Amino acid sequence: MKNLFILLTILFVGSNSNEESMLWNESRKLTWADFKASPDLKSRASAITASGITFEYSLKTSRKEIVDFSTKVEAHFYPNKSWFLEKQVDVYILAHEQLHFDITELYARKFREQLSLLVVNQNLKGQMNRLHASINKALNDTQQLYDLQTNHSINVTMQKEWEAKIIKELKTYEAYKS
Repeated sequence: MKNLFILLTILFVGSNSNEESMLWNESRKLTWADFKASPDLKSRASAITASGITFEYSLKTSRKEIVDFSTKVEAHFYPNKSWFLEKQVDVYILAHEQLHFDITELYARKFREQLSLLVVNQNLKGQMNRLHASINKALNDTQQLYDLQTNHSINVTMQKEWEAKIIKELKTYEAYKS
């Protein structure tokens, strides 16, 4: 019986596998030194956090049938795509940017949970790719909603609500942290 391993890597749109990145780590918060890109002076933003989910999977086949699989999902921060305007930021805005990265980790955990529920079948690649697309859409929608509801951190009450919500959800999905 001959077995074949297939390894595929799918990165979030716009990333490069050789690009500098930092993995999410609950004991290491972002600092302004992590934001290395030149600021976009045409933007109305004071800071931009570039983050995303990387996804790899391998399939084990026997006689052209998928018999097993493994996955790897990680939340990344991209320093060379993240920037800030020094005279417009403070620790409060840094906390807002950190929560963007925390939201990315939350969706990485949700993705790991969904992948753990998959059963080996011959449509596995398609299922994983659809899950990946779905989780990326949900992540993007949540990031936009976060900025909309907090008015990019200006609405202090909503900012606190979002912080509490994301902390609670990260704990809910703690079994799926990296």
